[in-house]
Parts: sequence; C-alpha cells; structure tokens
Amino acid sequence: MRVSRRVDGGHGRKHVRRRRAATAQGLSPRTRATRDQLNWLNEAVLRIGTTLDLKTTAQEIADVAVPWFADGAAVDLLESVLQGEEGQRPSGRGKPVRRAMALASIERLTDLEPDEIGELSTSPPGRDSRFTRALADGRPLLVGSFGPNDYEELAPTPAAAAKLRQAGVHSYLMVPLIARGVLLGSADFIRAGGRPGFTRADLALAMQLAAKAAVDMDNARLYGREREHVARLQRNLLPRVTPRTPGLFTTSRYIPTADPLGVGGDWFDVAPLPGGRTALVVGDVMSHGMAAAATTGVLRAVARTLMAQDMTPERMLARLDLAARDLEDDQVATCLCAVFDPAEGAYTLVSAGHPPPLLITPDGKTSFLDVPVGAPIGAGVIPYDPLRLTIPPGSRLVLYTDGLVKSRTEDIDVQLARLRALAATLSPDELDAGALGDLPPGGGARFDEAVMLVAASQQPLLGTDLLTWDLPADGSAAGMARKLVREQLEVWHLADLSDVTELVVSELVGNALRYGRAPGQLRLLRHDRLVVEVSDTGPDLPQIQHSSLSDEGGRGLQLINMLCRGWGSCRTRNGKIVWAEQDIP
Repeated sequence: MRVSRRVDGGHGRKHVRRRRAATAQGLSPRTRATRDQLNWLNEAVLRIGTTLDLKTTAQEIADVAVPWFADGAAVDLLESVLQGEEGQRPSGRGKPVRRAMALASIERLTDLEPDEIGELSTSPPGRDSRFTRALADGRPLLVGSFGPNDYEELAPTPAAAAKLRQAGVHSYLMVPLIARGVLLGSADFIRAGGRPGFTRADLALAMQLAAKAAVDMDNARLYGREREHVARLQRNLLPRVTPRTPGLFTTSRYIPTADPLGVGGDWFDVAPLPGGRTALVVGDVMSHGMAAAATTGVLRAVARTLMAQDMTPERMLARLDLAARDLEDDQVATCLCAVFDPAEGAYTLVSAGHPPPLLITPDGKTSFLDVPVGAPIGAGVIPYDPLRLTIPPGSRLVLYTDGLVKSRTEDIDVQLARLRALAATLSPDELDAGALGDLPPGGGARFDEAVMLVAASQQPLLGTDLLTWDLPADGSAAGMARKLVREQLEVWHLADLSDVTELVVSELVGNALRYGRAPGQLRLLRHDRLVVEVSDTGPDLPQIQHSSLSDEGGRGLQLINMLCRGWGSCRTRNGKIVWAEQDIP
C-alpha cells in the first residue's frame, strides 16, 4: 500500500453540505447517494488532466479520491510507460513492473509505509498475489473486508502490513488504468476506521473514474513520447563538436526548456571557409514541435551548403530566404551569420530579425553590436545589410537565440541588460564554458529552449601561419608569387609541397592576369591544410573547361583539380577570390 500525502478535506465538506441539502429536499437515500456520486465524478473529471504531465495527472487522481471516496489513494504506472514505450496489453502473463507516482491520505494515515514516490513498487517476495494476477489481467480487485492474511498479501512489506493493522485499514480497492486497450498502471484505494468498506457500487464508480483518468494519462504519455522524439531529433540536428578553425576558438551550449511546448527550432553551425575564415550561424525557427525540428534540419543543411560556396553573409541569408519560401510548411526563422577573417581580426555580421550579438573585450567591457536587422528568413523581404567590425585579440563574441532572454513577465530589454551584466562578472574560462547559459529567466522557469555560441578570437595569425602579399599588376606577378611561396614553404619545413604549390599559384595568377584584369593579393595559410588564394577585380567566377587535344589553353583548372584536395572561388566587394588547398603530410 502507498499512502502518505495529507489532503485537505474541503471537497469532502462540499459533499456533506450537498447531502444535507438533499435531505431537506426530501430525496431518498439511494437517490441522494447516486446524485452525490455523479457530482463527485463530474468534479473529478474537471480536476484531472489539467496538464500533459504524467506525474501531475497521477497526483490529481490521488487527490481527487481523498477524502470523499477513500481515506488513502496511490497511483502506480508501469515502468515501460515511463520509459516512453507502448505499455502492455492485459494478457494475464508476466508480472507488471510498476513505479509509485502519486500518494494522498487523510491525516491519521500519514504514518503508513508506502512505496516512496519515484521508487519501484514492491510485492511480497515469492508470492503471486491476487493483486499481481488482477493487474496482469487488467481486472479490478475488491477486498470489501480484510481477512487475517490479506494484510501480508496486499502490503509491500511485513512492516507495512503491521502499520495497516494498527491504522485500522479494513477495505481495499484496485482498478487498472487502461486506455485504448493499453495497460498503463493502477489506482489503489483504502478505507479505515468506522467508515464502511468498499462495495460493488464503489467499484463501478472507481472504474468510471479510472476510464476517464486513463485517457488523460494516455494523452500525457503520447505527448511526452512525441516531445522526447522532438528533443532527440533537435539534439541530433545540432553539431556534435565544433571544428578547429584558424584564429578562433568556439564553444557551444544547448539550453533545454522546462516547458514541454518549447522544444524544437533552435540551431547553430560553425563552418571553416577558404583562406582561414570561419562562418558562425545561429538560427531560431518561430515555432516548436516536430515540424519546427524538421525545418531546422532543412535550413541548417541549406545554410551549410551555401557557406561551403564561400558566399558573403548577406548573399547567404538572401539565398536562405529564397529556399525557406519553397518549404511546404510556411515557416519563418530568425538568423544571425558572422564571418571571421583572422588576417584582419574582423567580423562581417548580418542579421535576419535575430537578437543582437554580445561582444566582451579583453578588458571586460561588454556591448551589444548594432547589426542592421533585416526581415526574418522566409518573410520574403531582402536584401540584408552587413556590419564590418575589427575587434581586439582575446575578445569574445556571443551568439544566442531568444530563448536565453525570453520572459513572460519582463521586457526583453530587461533580460538583455541582465545578460550583459552577467557577462561582465564572468572570467574568460567561464564564458568559454557557457556560463552565460545560466542566466535565470525572468518570471519563473525557462519556457523556450536556447542555443549559445561563444567565439574567442586568438592572437592574429598574420605573420606566423597566415601571410599576405600584394602582387604587381603585370607579367612579373607569377614569378614573384612562385618565389614567395617557395621561400615560405621552406621556412615552414614544407618544401615537399613546393612543386605542386608553385604550379598552382602560377595558374591562379595567370588566370587573374588574363580574366581578372590583374592579380591583387596572394594569401598563404598553414593550418590543418595548406591553402593558397589569389584575389583580383574580375567579376566572372572561373569554371573548368573541356579542352580538346589541339587547344593551347584551358587546362589550368583541370591540373589544379587533380593536384589539390579542393578548390573554389567566391565573390568579394571588389571582385573575387580563387583558392586551392592541399593536405599537409
């Protein structure tokens, strides 16, 4: 047995007043009893199922039964149901494994020794009790008056059986909780003292209560299972690890919500770009649930594909907006994209209706960046305007979704001020560990999930692992580029890559002279790979051409494609960049 929680007798007093009123009206005892039962049942239906939480619904069942229907009540659920499984169908086979979920009792029964809430319910060892057989069959169990052996058979332990005797418990009723043919658990009731024992009429009333309550329990179970699937999908859609990127150290944190309705829709990504640049993206689909999680996966995949083409952030968001309009579900999302260039120690930021990023400088000063805010993704309003900002080494840029600063009772400006104040008190290590995610939500528990991305800029790579040179706008540029590359690879002890790298840089500079008006700048990066890139002012992006045996040209990019791990091009404000990368042995 499992009863310990004291329940206010206010609802019992209501029914006493109703019985007195019925007597005054001259109703027969049976009529009065039937009316009281119907009134109680209607009231119980209104009080049960107010949430989609299994534990809350179980406690509501216990509370509504005490004290009017029983002196003590307990609700157990099958362990399989709590684990998100389908439950089991009554078959008479096996021993259902149950877990105590709710308790309620009148004051003088609080000293009983029930199974603790949250613990597995125990049965007398070595005995296949009537309770176990009835529950496995999906049948109720009525013990109108206890016999000498009933206490030991129904109590979980001998000590609990002794407590039942001392408290004067003399009647027991168990009804299974079955919804849509699935056994979910059981509801147990006891009566003690001078109160009459349970009767067949009480059993019928309890069965009606159990039938209605079980549907609410099953709805909570199904909703909880769907929420778990959404949460699992949401986590799987987020990057498991952030990649190593030149000049930038990134950490991320997913902050779940206590509200079951707030799951699904938040995402982030970190993508290395050619030339040592890094793209940071944070987005938030303006809905929740499975559809939002699916949209999250689509938008992240499209954004990553666009970033791989090394587009400028404003063009990437514009293309992402076009892709979002073609989705079957009319979903709208906010998004913030930031591209970091380690050569300049600068960010290019673009916002599509997203909260402003937070900048923390090495001296501890904090500020929100005034990024021009465009329309959300999917709204169909473009273009987007970028913000270009150079930051000191050691600065940290915090990108986040609005779930971090949402509040039902306070304005978002209040929460943003709290976020900024908290950032000013944290050490660099605490910022990198995601301590900003501990910002307490205003007005109660967090009701929307959030993701947070912290990017710490390191010492500039320029002059160590990243070098740039300005090339002349004439035919001597190719020879100069080869010489610069050869000398630097010797300094880096990568002379084995000189032959291929010199050939690649010659082709890139040659294309810049022929098709791009003139080469601009040569950049050489050593990180996980060796990257060489050449800029020019030409508008056209290069493409591999099919050359016949008699053609004198058109094979340069074919050679680069065969000799390098990858190559590509992207437009810039002043023209374009063509790059190629090789694996470092």
